[in-house]
Amino acid sequence: MRRRTVAASLATAALALTAALLPAGSASAVSADKDAVLSSWTQTGASSYNAFFTARADQSAWSAYGFDWSTDYCTTSPDNPFGFPFANACVRHDFGYRNYTATGTFDANKSRLDDAFYADLKRVCATYSGVKKATCDATAWTYYEAVDKLG
Repeated sequence: MRRRTVAASLATAALALTAALLPAGSASAVSADKDAVLSSWTQTGASSYNAFFTARADQSAWSAYGFDWSTDYCTTSPDNPFGFPFANACVRHDFGYRNYTATGTFDANKSRLDDAFYADLKRVCATYSGVKKATCDATAWTYYEAVDKLG
């Protein structure tokens, strides 16, 4: 598992380096690379989550890609149900939904995006124990089921 995390981190770093080194007029190179970058930021692992939020903090560095960074957080559901901070999971989920819809490949990626969302929620819940963790896990499952069925 550690080897996979290191490999994912290296892949994300390579994509960032590639983007930084592209000449200003390389629209076709950016377009070809956009799918790979989008995929790298919407996987279930913690390294993908961390890479996404690192990029989100410096959106201007990724402006050539034309990503839609907008979010409505958890839409009509609470962003922090019962005090559990689910907002960031919703931000990344929105990013995946909006950008895969824009590329016309949403249907092929929806299941993975929803799985990544659930993994993000479970990472939040892993910080709790006992009844609080059980409540968080149940709430995370409810949020996941909502996006799986209605998203």
